[in-house]
Amino acid sequence: ASRLRLSGLCFFLQVLNILLFAVFVRYSPESSPGQCPPQLNCSQRNQDSGFQQSRFQDVHIQVLLSFGLLVAFLSRYGPGSAVISILIIAFAIQWAVLIQGFFYFFLNGKIYVGAQSMVSADFCTTAVLISTGAVLGRANPVQMLLLALLEVTLCTLNEYILLSLMGVSDSGHSLTVHTFGAYFGLMVSRVLYQPHKDKRKREKRQDMGHQTDVFAVVGTIYLWIFWPSFTSATTVHDNANNWAVLNTYFSLVASTVATFILSPVLYEESTPRMVQIQDATLAGMAVMGMAGEMLVTPFGALIAGFLVGLISPLGFRFFTPVLHSRLKIQDTCGVHNIHGLPGILGALLGTLLTLMATADTYGDRLELVFPLVAQGSRTVTDQVLIQLGALPLTLLLATLGGWLTG
Repeated sequence: ASRLRLSGLCFFLQVLNILLFAVFVRYSPESSPGQCPPQLNCSQRNQDSGFQQSRFQDVHIQVLLSFGLLVAFLSRYGPGSAVISILIIAFAIQWAVLIQGFFYFFLNGKIYVGAQSMVSADFCTTAVLISTGAVLGRANPVQMLLLALLEVTLCTLNEYILLSLMGVSDSGHSLTVHTFGAYFGLMVSRVLYQPHKDKRKREKRQDMGHQTDVFAVVGTIYLWIFWPSFTSATTVHDNANNWAVLNTYFSLVASTVATFILSPVLYEESTPRMVQIQDATLAGMAVMGMAGEMLVTPFGALIAGFLVGLISPLGFRFFTPVLHSRLKIQDTCGVHNIHGLPGILGALLGTLLTLMATADTYGDRLELVFPLVAQGSRTVTDQVLIQLGALPLTLLLATLGGWLTG
C-alpha cells in the first residue's frame, strides 16, 4: 500500500506538471535571449544569458551532488537518503519553474523560461532540501513530496515579497533559502514530534564508519568547488560577482579552521570528524549569503566565517539538546546550526553593512547592490530598516508555513 501511494502521487504530480507546462510554459524568444520585456518582473534576470547558463550548471551540480551526498552520511539511511533527495529535486524543480514563473516571468498568459528560470528553481529546491534535513527519518517519501509541494509555493511567495516588493538585497539567499528552509523544516519537525521513536543524539549519529564518512568527504569537496558560484549566481553582471565569490571563500576557510579550534575542546577526539568539517563549511558559506556582494572586505569575511565556525559547533553541543528536550524539535541533520543560525547572522551582517551603502564607498557597484538607493528613491536608513524587517517576516512565513505543512 505504501509503494502504491508513492507511485500514485508521483504519477498524479507528474501528469499535473506536464499539463501545466503544456498550457503555460514557453521558451524565451530566441531573437533576444538577453532582453527582458518591460512587462515582466526582471529583477532576477541576468543580462548575459551565456554567463547565466554557466552559472546554472554550477548551481545545479551543487544542488544535485552536494545536498544529495550531505544526507547520505547518516548510517541508518545512507544512500537511501540520497535517493529521496533526487526525487525531491526532480519534482521541486518542475514545480518551482511553474510557481516562480507566475510571479516573475508571466506575460500574456504564458511563462517564458530560460537559464535564469532554472537557476531560481534550483535555489528554491535548495530550501526544500534544507527543510527535509530536519525531518529525515520521520517523514516518508509521500510526505516529503507534499512538503516540497507546499514549501516551493511558500518559499516563492516569501522571495517575491522580500526581493520584488520590499527591495531587499539578498543575492546569496541568507534569508530566502537558508533561514526560510531551516525554520520551515524545524516547525514541520515540531508538529511531527514522536518522543517514543527518535531518541538518537547527534554524537551517536556521527559515529558512522568508513563508507558514510566517504560521502561526507565527497559532499564537502563539492561544496568547496561549487558553492561560491551558488552564492554569486544572481549577481547582475559577470564582472560584479567577484566580491561574492571571494568573500564566500574567505568565510568558509575561516569557519573550517574554527572547527579545528573548538572541536577538541567540546569532544574527546583530537581532530574533528569529517561531518563536523562539512557542517563548518555549510555554516561559513551560509553567513555570506546576504553580505557576500556587499562591502564586507576580506578581513571582515574572515571574521564572520571564524565566528560562525565557533557558533555552529557550540549550537550542536549545547543548543540542539535544548531544542529536543524543551522545544520538542528533533533536528535530524542539525539544520538549525548549519543553516538557520548562520542565515540569521548573515542577515544581521548584511543589515549592518547596508549602513555603508553610499556612492563614496560602493562607487558604480551601488547601482547593482542597492539600485533604489542609487536612484535616490530610497534613503540608506530606509534600506537598513527594510533589510532588518525582512528577517522577522521570513521567520513568520517559515514557521507558519511549516506548521501548516506539518
